[in-house]
This record gives sequence, structure tokens and C-alpha cells, in this order.
Amino acid sequence: MSTITDSPAVEVTQQVSGPSAEEFVDRLMGSALGWAEVNAIHLGDRLGWYRDLADQGPSTHEELAARTNTSSRYAREWLEQQALTGILVADGEIDARDRRYALAPGPREALTDEHSLAYFAPFARMAGAVGPQLPALLEAYRAGTGVSWARFGADAREGQAEMNRPWLAQLPHVFAQVPQVQAALTRPGARIADVGAGGGWSSIALAGAHEGLQADGFDVDEPSVALARSNAREAGVSDRVRFHLADGDSIVSHGRYDAVFAFECIHDMPRPVDVLRAMREAVADDGVVVVMDERVGDGFDRPGELDALFYAFSLFVCLPDGMSHAPSAATGTVMRAGTLRDYALAAGFDGVSVLPIEGFGLWRFYELTF
Repeated sequence: MSTITDSPAVEVTQQVSGPSAEEFVDRLMGSALGWAEVNAIHLGDRLGWYRDLADQGPSTHEELAARTNTSSRYAREWLEQQALTGILVADGEIDARDRRYALAPGPREALTDEHSLAYFAPFARMAGAVGPQLPALLEAYRAGTGVSWARFGADAREGQAEMNRPWLAQLPHVFAQVPQVQAALTRPGARIADVGAGGGWSSIALAGAHEGLQADGFDVDEPSVALARSNAREAGVSDRVRFHLADGDSIVSHGRYDAVFAFECIHDMPRPVDVLRAMREAVADDGVVVVMDERVGDGFDRPGELDALFYAFSLFVCLPDGMSHAPSAATGTVMRAGTLRDYALAAGFDGVSVLPIEGFGLWRFYELTF
């Protein structure tokens, strides 16, 4: 509560409610345990321990270490921690050398099934990418500069691509429920542009579902473009899906498109208005422009249930990446609908509407109208 008097010397008193020190420390203890759990998941994922347990079944620490060519002592410590926290199931009170550990069906799906919507292991990999960049982030926070996406390396790049992959595979089914988008995708000889394509899974999913559809994906991160091209070859669609190392605002040089998409990338861009303007110029007169971005609350006073997670992404990755280029809009992950609307209007669109797609993970779909 703030009180401001009318006296010449304005006196301001504040009463701030909140948790006690003990309550706050309890909260931080839970956060510390969560930090440890996510990092332990990162170890188990990257060392191949989860997949080995999923494939081989209940194992001792020595068996797991031998099969994965890792240290048995570290394997024992990790297995005990995983069992203590309920991720693994252990035999019980027997000698540690003979104790066997198993991966239950729920954690198995979340940690090893790359096609499941519950797949979580890539999130831990992304989180692991932040640690080495903390000194650079501190300097960026002091100087008002940034830390580019490229500096976070393969763990961030590949982790995000794999985390989004199961969801992007659902795009054909989702868009089949939106008549104007489905009409654009199913035109004979349809062409789409995928701005900020990353690992390419969005283009690959749409091309795989629509025979004859041609897709051009664009990204500024060279390793991501290489990854997307490899993924397209493995999926058997590289004859119809091409990826370009280019800014999003260069798409106009590739002709007109029946649909232009930007999946979870506008908030990262230093020049979102320029990119949206290029998307407007590149779409056919009877085409559609769709942006998928984080499902944030309408305002700071009305936060969405996921806003705390989105602010975490913004603090450590998205805002520093956006500010690594100058000039920058410095949007950050928490791009509210009003902000996107302002960008779209400045880019020449008439308006923005939310598409009737519910329950799609962390994201919301917008149609930019013209």
C-alpha cells in the first residue's frame, strides 16, 4: 500500500506483504531441488542412461556403466538420486552392488519418447546450455548488450528443436480445423514460407501431410539450417522442402506464397516489424499469415499461468539473443497480444485475431489479416 500526502514534503509509506524469511527459504530449497533434478535429467539424457534402461530393463549400476562406457561410481550415485526422487524404481533394501533400477512407464515416455507430446528431456538440455553463458549474460546485463543464440551452442539449438518436434508434427491436424489455413495448404502447387524455421520440423510436417506442397524455410543460424536440411533428407521431403540461410525479411526475393508462417520466433527478432512487413509482401492476395508464439497473459496485471516460465526463458535466452543485434526491439519471450498487434499494424497488416486452437502446449496461434 502506498500513501501520498498533499504536504510540501511528500511522505511516502509502503507496506509490503510477502512470505517470511523462513517461508521464502523453504521456497528456495524447493527451487534448488528442482534445479538439481533438471540437471540430473540432463546428465542421464546425454550419457544415454535413460535410453539404456528403457531398452535393457532393470539394471545394476555396474551393468549400466558397462553398457554405456561410463563410470560405475558415478552411475551408482546418479541411480540412487534418481530412485530417491521417484524417477526410477529400485529393488529396495539390498546391497548397493546388487540393487537393480528400473524406469517406470511415465518417466520412460517423458525422457525417451521423442515423438510424445510429454517429451521433456530436451528441456533439460536447453537449461544446461545456459550455465556456460552466465558470465556473458552478466556482462550483457551490465552493458545493455546481448548474448546471441549461436553462443548457446548445440544443446540449446538441438534441444529446442527436439522439444518442439512432437508439437509441430501436429500442425497438419491442427490446421485442418481452420478452414482458411487448410484451404491455403491444399491448393494445387501450394507454396509456403516458414520464417525462423529452426530444425525444420514445421515445414517437414506440413510438406509430409500435403502431397505436392512446396516449402521454403528461412533462418539466420547456420547450424540450424544444416540441421533442418538433414532432417528433411531423413524425412524424405528434401525435394519439396528447402532451407535458406537468410533473414526473414529476405523472403520476398523468393516469390509469392499461399501461406507464410512464423513459429515461435517473432519475439526473438531484433527487427520484428521489418520481418512482418516482408511476410505481408510475400503472401499472395488470397493467402494467410499465421504467427505461433507463447501463450502469455493479456497483461502484467493479468498474467497467464505460464508467464513465470516464459520470463525465465526471456531472462536467460530470448531477450539476450534479441539484444545481441542493434538496433533491437528487445521484445523478449513475454510478447503479449497487444505488442504483436502493434508490430503487425506497423508492418501494414489490418489486424490480428486469435485462431480457435486450444490446448496446443505453450503456444497460441494468431492470424494477421490484411
